[in-house]
Amino acid sequence: MIGRRALLGAPLLIPAAAWAQRPGDPVATTRYGRVRGVAERGVLVFRGVRYGADTRPHRFERALPPAPWSDITDATRYGAAAPQTRAEESVSEDCLFLNIWTPALDRGRRPVMVYLHGGAHAHGSGSDPLYDGGNLVRRGDVVVVTLNHRLAALGYAYLAQLGGPAESGNVGNLDIVLALQWVRDNIAAFGGDPGRVMVFGQSGGGAKAVTLMAMPEARPLFHRAATMSGQHVTAAGPRNATIRARAWMDKAGAKSVAELEALPVERLVEAMAMTDPIERKGEISFVSTLDHHVLPRHPFVPDAPREAAHIPLIVGNTHDETGLWIADWLKRGDTDWDNLPERIGTQITKDVAPDWVAQRYREIYPGKTPGQILLAATTAGRSWPGHLIQAEERAKIGAPTWMYQLDFPAPEAGGVLGAFHTLDIPLVFDNAAAPGSRTGDSPAARRLAGRMADAFLAFARTGDPNCASVPEWPKFTLERRPTMVFDTDTRVVSDPRREERLLWSVAPYIKPGG
Repeated sequence: MIGRRALLGAPLLIPAAAWAQRPGDPVATTRYGRVRGVAERGVLVFRGVRYGADTRPHRFERALPPAPWSDITDATRYGAAAPQTRAEESVSEDCLFLNIWTPALDRGRRPVMVYLHGGAHAHGSGSDPLYDGGNLVRRGDVVVVTLNHRLAALGYAYLAQLGGPAESGNVGNLDIVLALQWVRDNIAAFGGDPGRVMVFGQSGGGAKAVTLMAMPEARPLFHRAATMSGQHVTAAGPRNATIRARAWMDKAGAKSVAELEALPVERLVEAMAMTDPIERKGEISFVSTLDHHVLPRHPFVPDAPREAAHIPLIVGNTHDETGLWIADWLKRGDTDWDNLPERIGTQITKDVAPDWVAQRYREIYPGKTPGQILLAATTAGRSWPGHLIQAEERAKIGAPTWMYQLDFPAPEAGGVLGAFHTLDIPLVFDNAAAPGSRTGDSPAARRLAGRMADAFLAFARTGDPNCASVPEWPKFTLERRPTMVFDTDTRVVSDPRREERLLWSVAPYIKPGG
């Protein structure tokens, strides 16, 4: 997304004396040392602030806090991202950095919004332009934090059954815990309130957010959460996780965990591009692992964790999630009644007959084209079920939960992609005009961004998304299933897409490869 050349072994942060300072640049004091940021349009920004030590000496292990420093350190540039395939920016195992946007270095005790980036636990960083927190700060007087953490095999390869560290299958999540501990101990110096921390994320980031709710070590560190298209219900089971770890070790040419720890990181990343041995498609998948240690239970199986019932949660999804993945078909417009079942079958995760699905959708939506049915059916049979389960299980234990659905379509290709996966990111951040945004910067897009941003800001401030910018937003219940539909006509709908929900309810949802 960011388009910068990837370099393994990125440099450490450099002392402020080695770069050009400007009079009045903000300097904040952390428990580890002072950092110098920059003022941008009335917002103080600190990029690349170290929250953990270099992970290379402790590969596959819990990361350590940073060593203190004496000089004022430059915090004007993003730190390295975690090593990953198809990297588009500088990467390094020394990647535990966070970024902060704040109105002032005072004791304002503002709500803190900590964003976890997406990328399927395997890609991305906290430095994408869509995650720039400046507009949220200007709009809502909050403190915004984004961060990098270990990804893919370096963050989630479960090596415990192969002689490796017990925590290896979740060290990426433990990095996030370390970052939240840093927020708890340091954010007051940046004008934030450590007692009002909201964790939110999209896709893999949303999955991490709900997984943190199932982690005893993480739960005390945040007070509200939001998952945006993060449909994880289960983590990876330890047996499948071990199969993947062993296959990756073989691909990298390591006969033991000790050999794996000694290999160059480039070799490890190259092996991470292998085909997944369980799903037999795509890159090998490493995600949070049910290790009976760091993660003692699945996020939403057998139920929602009662220990997290006090944490308010927003569960969000987009109406046309799969538009991101089947865009070529939709743009070509070559889906017909003959190839529709086969195309549905390539995308859905529920084990039902694709021809039956196609026929039922034709009965429910007699006016839709084959392409429109393809988009609707693949979204409801792949991405939507996990979101429903999250909200339903929370409702069963009376935990405060709000659900939203984004219906606002992307303008490209005449709108045929619909409201696809990731489209809500620039809206929540009020960044419709940012590089990489696909919402367009029309007046309608800007108005909707304001509404979504205001709801998230209210949630960060009070634990309730209701505010003057949106209609009354009821908590999710099984009886009414109220859902805020964000669109040009933002409104609450009870049980949206009911017929589709009932259609897919005949089969259980199982996260592929879990």
